[in-house]
Amino acid sequence: MFLMLLPLSGSVFAQQASVPVIQYSSVANFLKLPPDLYLGETAGVAVNSKGHVFVLSRGNTTGPAYGASAAQLLEFAPDGKFIREIGHNLYAWSFAHAVRVDRDDNIWVADKGSDMVIKFDPEGRVVMVFGRKQEASDEGTEPLKHPKPPLAPIDGMFRQVTDMAWDPAGNTYISDGYINSRVAKVDKDGNWIKSWGEPGDKPGQFSVPHSIATDLKGNIYVADRGNRRIQVFDGDGNFLRQITIDVPFDPNARPAIGPKPSQADSANGTMKSGSPWALCITPGPNQVLFSSDAYPGRIYKLSLDGKVLGYLGESGKQLKQFGWIHEIACPSENEIYVSELLNWRVQKLILKPTQ
Repeated sequence: MFLMLLPLSGSVFAQQASVPVIQYSSVANFLKLPPDLYLGETAGVAVNSKGHVFVLSRGNTTGPAYGASAAQLLEFAPDGKFIREIGHNLYAWSFAHAVRVDRDDNIWVADKGSDMVIKFDPEGRVVMVFGRKQEASDEGTEPLKHPKPPLAPIDGMFRQVTDMAWDPAGNTYISDGYINSRVAKVDKDGNWIKSWGEPGDKPGQFSVPHSIATDLKGNIYVADRGNRRIQVFDGDGNFLRQITIDVPFDPNARPAIGPKPSQADSANGTMKSGSPWALCITPGPNQVLFSSDAYPGRIYKLSLDGKVLGYLGESGKQLKQFGWIHEIACPSENEIYVSELLNWRVQKLILKPTQ
């Protein structure tokens, strides 16, 4: 096993000739849904300090294919028993994207459709909102366009927001997302501090910052999905390094849906092997990073400096197979939860410790 360090702008390329396969199991029928409740595309999963599991689903849909209210936040006990729905008929619900729980057990949700981030307290009450969705009464209210060159971003507003994370000081970092291609920083009181980034492929630029995580030092890890890399910054947005994951895979691996994606296409890295869809960093004290790709449908375990410690999984519909992992919760190094868009589920995975 080796790690190749290249001097390009502090880049770390996790290219390893031999990476161990992590042995793991999946808990069958983990979530116990009531008879009249169903998950849709499961966009997010998070776990609080008590082991409660929060699932953000594109269920609860009503209306046409476009413009449905496709977001529902559900809470489950550590054993998977259903507890409650949070935020029923919430004004921000439009198109679910990510859910996270902070160190105080507040529950945060990013809704890509309404361009809003919502903070709930542990009791499920709304305590802070960020962004603003379009007014339904406005003439011309419609799906957001992707003009080139892009419109200038606006402080306090988002365009298809994707995720959020926190540093030890309580600052929130929000990945903003499919259109603005930047990271926003707000303080513990909700005051907008700054943002950094723009569309592009250079250090500090993004092509769909899709997921975001922080370590105990306050460094920010951004899944720059379209550029097939993880970019790492300090809390002020200064670029530190980038990580790319290059682990060999079977060229005959099946995609989760559609034709096998081309690995040679340089225009968009979203469906390439190793392209980060979801990031999660364990609480510590010895932190590790988990990242997932859509093809060939694997989860990678990395050290924070970018060394691939192991991988697991493949695309498919059975237990221990994955259909587009959209978010990962990692309360410990050997217990992780994954939400899947295509399979409409959450899997609880138990990993065998790697040597």
